Amino acid sequence: MKTITVVSGKGGTGKTSVVSSLAALAKPVVLADCDVDAADLHLVLKPEVKRENTFYGAKIAHIDPDACIDCDLCEGLCRYGAIGYGAEQGHGIASVLRVDPFACEGCGVCAWFCPTQAIKMEEENAGHWFVSETEYGPMVHAKLGIAAENSGKLVTIVRNFAQGIARAREYAMLLIDGPPGIGCPVIAALTQADYALIVTEPTLSGQHDMERIAALAKHFSIPTGICINKWDLNPEISDSITKWGQETGNPVIGRIRFDERTTYAQVAGVPLVDFTTEGAAEDIRQLWDAVRGFVAETV
Repeated sequence: MKTITVVSGKGGTGKTSVVSSLAALAKPVVLADCDVDAADLHLVLKPEVKRENTFYGAKIAHIDPDACIDCDLCEGLCRYGAIGYGAEQGHGIASVLRVDPFACEGCGVCAWFCPTQAIKMEEENAGHWFVSETEYGPMVHAKLGIAAENSGKLVTIVRNFAQGIARAREYAMLLIDGPPGIGCPVIAALTQADYALIVTEPTLSGQHDMERIAALAKHFSIPTGICINKWDLNPEISDSITKWGQETGNPVIGRIRFDERTTYAQVAGVPLVDFTTEGAAEDIRQLWDAVRGFVAETV
C-alpha cells in the first residue's frame, strides 16, 4: 500500500478540489480527510456514514460545588483566568467557583492543589470522526468541535484508521487530504506518507507557504511534487515556482489552468473529472499520471 498526502502550506489553493478528482481517477482507493478543522471533502464525495465515533480531546477541570469549600486557591493558581465566580442554581449558594471550558488549558494545577479534591480533570467531547463509504472507496473523516483543540491527535486517529482499512481490505493506495499550514496537524497527516503532493497557487503567499511545507516534507525525508493550480492567472510566478522546484528537487509535476467549470462541478457536488473531460479536468488527469509515475520511481 502506498500513502499519498496532499498538502498546501496555506488554505485556498484548491487542494480539496484536486483530491476529489484524484480520488475519482484512483478508485478504488481509501480516503482520509485529515483537514479536521475545516473538513469539506465530504461535500463532493458524499460519503454514506457507516460508523460514528466520539473524539475526546484534552481534559478540562470541573469543580464539584458540593465538595468545594470556597477557599479560592484554584482561582489564584490558574494562570489562564479560567476559574471564577458564576451563578449556579441547585446548590443552596448564591455563587460558586466555576471553570470556563473555553479558557481552561487542562494543565491540572488546580486539581493538584485543591485541598478537598473538589476539582476533577475530565475528558471533553471535542468532536466526532466517521467511517464511511463512497463510490470511490472507504473514507475516514472527522469534524472537530468549535474551539476544540488537539486537532493533531484527531488527525492521527483518522490517518491510522484509514491505514488499517487499507491494509485489511488490501487496497493499493491511501489518499490523504491534509490540513493547511505546517503545524502539528500537518505533521500528523504527513507521518508515514510515501509521497507528498503540494498544491499551490501562483501568488507570493502561495509560493512562500509552498516552500515552507516542502522544507517540512524534506525534514521527514518524504519525496514531493508540486502542482500549480490556476497557473495561467500569473505565469510569471508560476515560472518562478517551477524554477525553484528544479533547483531544490521539488519538481512541478502538474499545472492546472483556471477553469470556471471547476466552480460548476463544486456546485453540482461532483469531482471535476466526473463533471467534464476538458480544460482543468484534462490537466488533473495528466497530474494523476505524473503522480503515479513519480511514486513508482521514488517509493
